Amino acid sequence: MRIAFAGTPAFAAAALSALINAGHEVCLVLTQPDRPSGRGMKLKPSAVKEVALAHGIPVLTPTSLSVKRAPQEAEEALAALENAGAEVLIVAAYGLILPQRALDAARGIGRDDDIKSMNIHGSILPRWRGAAPVQRAIEAGDAVTGITLMKMEAGLDTGPMILKAETAITETDTSATLFERLTEMGAELIVKALEAADTLTWEAQPEEGVTYAEKILKSEAPIDWSLPAAAVARRIRAFNPFPYATAVCKGETVKIRNAVAIDASGTPGQVLEAGHRLVVACGSGAIDCLELQRAGKPAMPAAAFVQSTGLTVGDKLQ
Repeated sequence: MRIAFAGTPAFAAAALSALINAGHEVCLVLTQPDRPSGRGMKLKPSAVKEVALAHGIPVLTPTSLSVKRAPQEAEEALAALENAGAEVLIVAAYGLILPQRALDAARGIGRDDDIKSMNIHGSILPRWRGAAPVQRAIEAGDAVTGITLMKMEAGLDTGPMILKAETAITETDTSATLFERLTEMGAELIVKALEAADTLTWEAQPEEGVTYAEKILKSEAPIDWSLPAAAVARRIRAFNPFPYATAVCKGETVKIRNAVAIDASGTPGQVLEAGHRLVVACGSGAIDCLELQRAGKPAMPAAAFVQSTGLTVGDKLQ
């Protein structure tokens, strides 16, 4: 099948690789422009661009697809999509708003040839529409999430649903581990869908159960120790690998990368155990810190962190 593809991070790159490996002809790729990265802040291509270039696929990197904001490059990209002769446009975590021209550019697949663009979304819609569905699912304590293949329309993740796949969210899942699992699931599901392209149908999302996954902000990183331990632990796991939950330890801001809630009591922020474990009291219950990181240092288990900082029982994290 002749496919156009739009995506940017590793989540999307896995789907692109799977489509290529399945024998589909990817005729055009849209991805976000190269970004400064690393200590030298050298421009680095997106994960999707790297895959596309490795397979000799034409790549466009417009800063916008709005002809009002970027008339020339948006028009060039939209015209390229319309002239690519694609049967369907596959979208995964692209990061730019797709205008209706882009959504209608392909010829269409499905039982009624009306699926012109399809999105790989990291939640079970209509729950967690928006920018950060994986993180917000963990933060909220959801037991299940998954992948939804969605027929795209102009609204924010409001399009009809084509296929779904579910996975449980475990008590030790971070956003990093859950992203990894969903990345594999998304790649498998889009290949499965296109194997039955002529029979695909869709159904509207239910009106009940809609939630929005707001973008994760760095300002959310500081831990509120007055919250219940379960909420603190979920946020710590949700914010790994970005922006990481933070606490102030003896005047130093440190990252708490993983933790579980346990039964214990004390003043919020108070260190209850400091040895092989680091246990910190919350508003109710406490968290057992599993992995932490000091500025400029590698991540370390609790015992090594306690030794390096000299924390003792009774100290307080802010």
